[in-house]
Amino acid sequence: MMVILLAFLIGIVAGLRTFMPPTAVSWAARGGAIDVEHAPLAFMGFRFTPWVFTLLAAVELVTDQLPTTPSRTVPVQFGARLLSGALCGATVGSARGMATVGGVTGAVGAVAGTLGGARMRAAMAAAFRSDRPAGLVEDAIAAGAALCIAWAWAAG
Repeated sequence: MMVILLAFLIGIVAGLRTFMPPTAVSWAARGGAIDVEHAPLAFMGFRFTPWVFTLLAAVELVTDQLPTTPSRTVPVQFGARLLSGALCGATVGSARGMATVGGVTGAVGAVAGTLGGARMRAAMAAAFRSDRPAGLVEDAIAAGAALCIAWAWAAG
């Protein structure tokens, strides 16, 4: 049951930020908190994988603040979030032989995170009367949640 919960939660975070969850999950896999050594998703624990995802997450944090960045609900952005949620959910699930269940659950979480995150950000932007602080708050939520979820696996 913990696998399904963590896969869903990491999917929600993928709905907020596409590359934050794979960054956290790959660092957790690299550190041994998520055992993917003999899984089809073993590449998530490879030496350079966390660094690549870290770079992509940093670029995303910058581009998200640009006024020309498209909405997360346009097909390409939405699709990327679904793939990210599925990848991270499958990685979390693969440690217990439940990669498919984890992947599907992560994708479902990504749908919820994408739609809910868009509403949350719009509400915060209205309250702040500016999108930038709303985006920064969302960045912090996504980073903190991704780290907590990925490393919760070690405690569970």
